[in-house]
Amino acid sequence: MTDDTIVCRCEDLTLTDIIKYIRDGYETLDELKRVSRCMMGPCQGKTCRDLVIQVLCQHLSKQPQELSMPTARPLTRPMTLGAIADGANHEE
Repeated sequence: MTDDTIVCRCEDLTLTDIIKYIRDGYETLDELKRVSRCMMGPCQGKTCRDLVIQVLCQHLSKQPQELSMPTARPLTRPMTLGAIADGANHEE
């Protein structure tokens, strides 16, 4: 990967961005998730999580199994974008 490689497409984060956060002291997936919003876009980390883990392990000299996985907070039930846009309250 080069410095301008996009690691998280949803949040438009490059390899340089992720490395900067790691150098700033963010050393867990949860910390990186909170400060950068990586793994929080529409894909919910399906496309970027493995890349972020790879970069984190490389810079911390760790193996992936040594990292704790980030906290998952899925929606409690699916909603349509129309319902959200309309402000509808669907408590059926």
